[in-house]
Amino acid sequence: MSEEVRTHSALHVIKGALRKVLGVKWTAGTYVNGLHGRIEVKSSYKPTKEDIEKVIEESNKKIVEGSPIIIEKLPRKEAEKKYGDEIYDLFPVPAEVNELKIIIIPEWNINACSKNHVSDIKEIGNIVLSDWRYRNTKGLLEISFDII
Repeated sequence: MSEEVRTHSALHVIKGALRKVLGVKWTAGTYVNGLHGRIEVKSSYKPTKEDIEKVIEESNKKIVEGSPIIIEKLPRKEAEKKYGDEIYDLFPVPAEVNELKIIIIPEWNINACSKNHVSDIKEIGNIVLSDWRYRNTKGLLEISFDII
């Protein structure tokens, strides 16, 4: 399995932790390069350092617990009817895409995503925070991390 598959899968785990700890819902952007990744989410306030540490702690706790990543391929209209806007991020899925690949970490995160993923989140490894910042003018929280 490639480094990018592990790191990309980690984005979904971190997003679940961000939702649990900070109540955020919308991803504004992602980046993966080898074992380094970044996720940007819409947030109405600047979290504390302790909040961010809690996000990483919850992410790693979830990885240690393990969970399969379930993949559902559904016609777009059916996916929207079944999951509503939970499957989407702030960056749109092109209108011409008629079938969606839905990535599910049960009771943690659900997203439409065309990338490849690990079969169980235990395969990700440990997430280490490399940096974070909050851009007040845009209301965006950015978390950079590494996988070890």
